[in-house]
Amino acid sequence: MEKRQGFFSALKEEVARGLSPARSLARVASPMSGIFCRKKVGASNPEPLIARSSSLRPAGEALAPLMEGPDPNGADIIGSKRAGSGLGQWVRGQLSRNPSLPAVSESGGGNKASDLRLLLGVMGAPLAPVHVSTIDPLPHLSVKDTPIETCSAQYILQQYTAASGGHKTHSLIKNAYTLGKVKMIASEFESATKVVKNRNAGRAPESGSFVLWQMNPDMWYVELAVGGSKVHAGSNGKLVWRRTPWLGAHTAKGPVRPLRRALQGLDPWTTAVMFANAVCIGEKSVNGEECFILKVTADQRTLKGRSEGPAEIIRHVLFGYFSQRTGLLVQMEDSHLTRIQSNGGEAVYWETTTNSYMDDYRSIEGVMVAHSGHSVVTLYRFGERAMSHTKTRMEEAWTIEEVAFNVPGLSVDCFIPPAELRSAEEDMGSVVWKVEY
Repeated sequence: MEKRQGFFSALKEEVARGLSPARSLARVASPMSGIFCRKKVGASNPEPLIARSSSLRPAGEALAPLMEGPDPNGADIIGSKRAGSGLGQWVRGQLSRNPSLPAVSESGGGNKASDLRLLLGVMGAPLAPVHVSTIDPLPHLSVKDTPIETCSAQYILQQYTAASGGHKTHSLIKNAYTLGKVKMIASEFESATKVVKNRNAGRAPESGSFVLWQMNPDMWYVELAVGGSKVHAGSNGKLVWRRTPWLGAHTAKGPVRPLRRALQGLDPWTTAVMFANAVCIGEKSVNGEECFILKVTADQRTLKGRSEGPAEIIRHVLFGYFSQRTGLLVQMEDSHLTRIQSNGGEAVYWETTTNSYMDDYRSIEGVMVAHSGHSVVTLYRFGERAMSHTKTRMEEAWTIEEVAFNVPGLSVDCFIPPAELRSAEEDMGSVVWKVEY
């Protein structure tokens, strides 16, 4: 108890001076704090979350978009923060490479650095498929003039909201803090001619930790440190961004979307709002637990806005599996398909499927939070020719160490984007953002 009081006291003092929440965590005495300490930088390179300059970008330089998918060419641009990075760089790499050749060595040896970039690029800080706001109310349960699939979903959400703490309890939460551990590994690779299982059997999983801060409405910040690399991502309610060591800082076009990691049993209210317009498509048994299945689909207008150049996003669907016994979310499946068409060349498709399983729910101040879970990600690349496919399987396991709500002193100043990206928010004004993947 004394340790926790000391943490909150130190946090309040740091936040009052305008420091970022992650930097505050690194300054207090915590057995996990060392992994989140940031490098000390000179005056010419200030702390990215608290820098006060309006922009660090050269005049006329466009912002590269945030990319949640793989980055096989990442090794070529390490150390370059801006030039040629982002989704456009990835697309050009796909168009210039023979679709029949795998992005990863078929020998199974793999490269540790490229494996880590792949893991963090896909599983580090993915976003949900559609925009939702934590201030949006849940739809009123009504059976009149409402399709059975919709009213069934609304009833399931009512049960989920009650089981996870109740609307009254959720409405009292203004901010939240979560600290957890993760383990990641690329476990299997498959091409048209060869399957390499447990390609990293002789290598231990990449271990690390993450810290997640959230604040209403629609603000969040996450730091993930794995294998000596850090991924930073955040939202100030108007702008979503991400920073990696190999691509620098990037913005996400389009409206603010929640961090999918928060939907994995950590943020019940945002999860409920995410499925507010879902439909119930059936039932399924998940690890012996009978569940209802709710489905959320990004509409065509959203998908078109998220497409860029030769990369066309065809679909993005989210499935939620809610236990009939407890009412809680026990599995979440995310499916995303992108088509890349070169001029006169063969079309290449990338399908990313993420299955996350939540477990060990515990009540924290009246809110049910999943304290462990694991995800299995399948990255499937295929073309119009039958012998051109590759498939990579990745896995992540996580445990939650600390959770706290309504942290004293946490303010909007703790969610300021990096200085080189803030001007994008100022330049856009009231323009509707496009969404990317």
